[in-house]
Amino acid sequence: MTTVTFREMAGGAGCSIISATPGPDLAAHGYGENEYAAAGTAERHAWDADTVVAVGSADYTTRILVRRPLADDDFNGTVVVEWLNVSSGADAAPEYTYLAEELIRGGYAWAGVSAQYTGIEGGEGSVDGLSTGGASGLAAKDPDRYAGLDHPGDAYCYDIFASIGAALRSPTDTDHPLSGLSVRQLLAVGESQSAMALTTYARHFVGDHDAFEGILIHSRAAAGMPFGEVGRGIDIDTVFGAEPVTIPASVGIPVLTVQTETDVLTNFLYVRSRQPDSPRIRTWEVAGTSHADLHQIGPYENLLGCPTPVNRGQQRFVLRAALRHLASWAAGGTAPPSAPPLELDNAGDARRFLLDEIGNVRGGVRSPSVDAPTQVLSGIVAGDVHRICVLFGSTTPADPEALGRRYAGAEDYLARYRAATTDMIRAGFALDDDRDEILGDARPDLVPASVDSTGSPVTGGQY
Repeated sequence: MTTVTFREMAGGAGCSIISATPGPDLAAHGYGENEYAAAGTAERHAWDADTVVAVGSADYTTRILVRRPLADDDFNGTVVVEWLNVSSGADAAPEYTYLAEELIRGGYAWAGVSAQYTGIEGGEGSVDGLSTGGASGLAAKDPDRYAGLDHPGDAYCYDIFASIGAALRSPTDTDHPLSGLSVRQLLAVGESQSAMALTTYARHFVGDHDAFEGILIHSRAAAGMPFGEVGRGIDIDTVFGAEPVTIPASVGIPVLTVQTETDVLTNFLYVRSRQPDSPRIRTWEVAGTSHADLHQIGPYENLLGCPTPVNRGQQRFVLRAALRHLASWAAGGTAPPSAPPLELDNAGDARRFLLDEIGNVRGGVRSPSVDAPTQVLSGIVAGDVHRICVLFGSTTPADPEALGRRYAGAEDYLARYRAATTDMIRAGFALDDDRDEILGDARPDLVPASVDSTGSPVTGGQY
């Protein structure tokens, strides 16, 4: 890795990054947001027999977006470095959306890195229904702000990401994005395509780069992302169906992987890469969740055109807990709790989840939305639907008779929901800081008051 120089960017139309939901008010929490050009020289890699070797280098000028406490007294010492996701054909920060509440209240700094070619040079996107359309890069869209950016191709993305991470560790001058902050550790995070990239990074580059103290991998496929090519982006479709890979137990830093139902099955097929926990590895498979969900898409749900409402599961709470666990673990604290996998009804090619009487999956990390359910929350969408709808899962009504048999009424449901919330927090898969928000997800309005002698719901008297 070589020296990285930073230059703050301004003007034009402002920062270009895709987000469907607004995050916390940064200024109100003593945070600032700035965007920087980051320039250096990166190496590319290839296989030489069974060894990964550097086979050339190229100059690059990419960009990073930084959200940070303005005062060192408000900074907890941890920088969360997100590998920005390019599946839409432009940069997005899905992990920031999921983690923002924990980042801000916890005093973390966050940096989103345009590690991949498509984020700078543009592309068509890899998900039907998600693409921003067109191949124009940042400089073509907004030359006043982004002129001078130049990405040499995804062959260099791993070294670009690590070099910028290493440079963020040492804010030595006033031009540095983290100037004035006392940085103690860096955590790498990424979702979906970025998670596949971090899988490859954890397997092949962690030891050589020594840039991060921990990695949060969210929603990976069975395989990792390939090394990439010069002058172009990676074709992520090549990952699906490729040979499954695991994270070596000998990995030198903690790696926490969080998977949804969609990731375990569908064409992600992470089930083929399941591995036992070890001193440096934890995997959480979260029941009732999908690759993306309502928290991610927010008010734009209807624009997806999916046949059912998208998944309304509670993975955001699990991810916030995962980040706090990882930060402590990476700093020498105890490892996160282990979790059972999601339950499957067979080990053959036609794998399916085992479901409870409501229709929700059994096993995995449990939340109140599946342990005190009022709806069927799935990461598996049946039928011939757009790829985007597969990724966003579904929320469908539970059988009123089944709900009537489970709950004596709304008050009984709420008592069980509160108990399930406490269980999730005590187990370590949610934070007490999120208790009120979790309780706010309760749906007593969906619970029948009682059932008659035939098992039919009796309406009225709902909470």
